[in-house]
Parts: sequence; C-alpha cells; structure tokens
Amino acid sequence: MECGSVDLFILTRPTSAARREQGRRLEFEEVIRGRRSIRGYKTDPVPKEVIKDVIELANRAPSSMNTQPWHFHVVTGKPLDRIRKGNTERNLGGVAPSREIRMHGGYLGVHRERQKAIAAQLFEAMGIDWGDKERRHDWVLRGFRQFDAPVSIVVTYDKDLADNDVAIFDCGAAVNGLVNAAWSKGLGAVINGQGIMQSPVVREFARIPEDEIIMTCVAMGYPGGEFAANDVVSHRRVVDDVTQFVGFDD
Repeated sequence: MECGSVDLFILTRPTSAARREQGRRLEFEEVIRGRRSIRGYKTDPVPKEVIKDVIELANRAPSSMNTQPWHFHVVTGKPLDRIRKGNTERNLGGVAPSREIRMHGGYLGVHRERQKAIAAQLFEAMGIDWGDKERRHDWVLRGFRQFDAPVSIVVTYDKDLADNDVAIFDCGAAVNGLVNAAWSKGLGAVINGQGIMQSPVVREFARIPEDEIIMTCVAMGYPGGEFAANDVVSHRRVVDDVTQFVGFDD
C-alpha cells in the first residue's frame, strides 16, 4: 500500500466526480471528502468477498488498549427482509422502540437546528414538501426498512462492557471505518438507527448472541444513480468553529 492512499479499486459506477475514472485508486482525502450517506440503492447483491474486504479495513480502527470490543453481523437476503418486515410492523403497530443503547431525549438548540437542516436538504432533493404528510411518512418507512439496502451490518459489543462508555466510543470508530471503507470500494452506506428500533426482531433474524449488545446498523450496497438524496452533501462547520488552538502563538 502506498503512503497516503487507499489501495482499493472501484467496482461500480461512482457517484462523485472524484470516482468516475474506473479502476483508479482513491486517495485518502478523496474518500473522506467524497463520502456521503446513501439512502437509495441498486438491487444488485454485494459479493461476500467485497464485504469481507470492507470489514478487514474497518477492523483496523483504534480502540482503547486494543480491546476491539466490536462485532459485525452481516445480514442479507431473506433474514434481512424479515428484519425489515418485523421492524416496520412493530413500529407502525405502536410497539415502543427497544434499542439497547441509551436513547437521547431529543435534540435541542443548535443540535436540533442541524438535524432540521439536513432533513430540509434531503426533502428538497426528493421534492418532498414539509406539508406532504404522505411522502414524509413514506420517508420514515424507508428508514425502518434500512432504505431497502441489500446488506445490513449490525454492530454489537460485548455485554460485559455495558457500563463502559469507552467501548461505545471504540465501536463508533469502527463504524466510521465501515462507511469510509465501503465508499473506497464503490459501495454506499448509511448509519441507520431506525433500522434497529425493534431490537428483538434484529436479534432473532440476525442471530445476535445474548451476550452482545446491539449498538447500531449500517445499511450498505451499490448506490442507486437515480436517487436524488444520494447527491446531498451535508453542511459542516468550518475548522475555526469547532477547534481551539492553544499554545501555537506563544
């Protein structure tokens, strides 16, 4: 592997300008700047070997004292269809969400404003009016179905680390590795908490062992080129807004 580059190759038509040259190696910065959350997928199956390559890269994520608390459960085909069906039916039936990590009580202030801003970007791209309850409801259902992606990677960690926030932090690093590695291989992905809201369904059909806690899932597949939301690039704060530099001018 050359320093500063990702030694991986594009397997399908890219969705960003930096990836249009088939077979060209992606520089690390191209992956980071080009990646976006993909919410519309082709129906093409993803080869198991490609997923293994993605996980091999994600598995290089740093963790506290190399504890590597994460597990990846890759689900496709009929088991994933059953998760989609069960998750959707239970949510629509009024069953309370049962995620296994602590839930926030809803975002407030500037965090809520950022949440609303990305929703506005997505709805504008899809031509969904804020007052269109039917299409907004359909958008929610897509989230329950993990955006109909052909693959879902359910990320878990060991139950004996249930009170260890560092383990959750480490799993977040691994999830970041998953989405970036997927992008470098010509795949799209989106971190999708809506897809695991009904954890008993996920646990049953993804065959999650009882000694693991379900943290989140990552929907993954080849990006659908005609899905407008796939082109949305979320707004990010500039470096000076998120960073304090100390001692550089002393």
